[in-house]
Amino acid sequence: MITISFRPVGRNWGTISFASTLYLCPILDLLLTDIPKKLQAELRLGLQEALVNAAKHGNNLDPGKKVVVRFSLVDNQYWWIISDQGNGFSPDIECDRESSDQLLPPEESEHGRGLCILHHIFDQVEWNKTGTELRLCKQLETRPRLFAKALH
Repeated sequence: MITISFRPVGRNWGTISFASTLYLCPILDLLLTDIPKKLQAELRLGLQEALVNAAKHGNNLDPGKKVVVRFSLVDNQYWWIISDQGNGFSPDIECDRESSDQLLPPEESEHGRGLCILHHIFDQVEWNKTGTELRLCKQLETRPRLFAKALH
């Protein structure tokens, strides 16, 4: 079952929760509804990776456990906060946007690539102290403002 709470009037955050499953197409479609088309493919990949990690590694695909996603657009930044009911997670590797190619796990490794994907796609990737909540942020491109003098 999927539970959706879109942004109530006067509030910035919407919420989607679902039983741990890998059937994520409808969830991703909902999360990407207001995203500009040019960002959708990249963000879909990143969000899919994060949701799979929460459902599979966090909740062990236990249908009795839920994944909760809070989402918002705040000050030209898209935010997703993904929570699971697992035991927590502590990333073994640190990837950043500049050096993620050098820090990728070996191709034969079954784990770790997703973390580098997240760091490559999103501008901010942070876990809470217990490792059950992931915060992802994507900054929208901002256009330089034209000064009134330039228009005359």
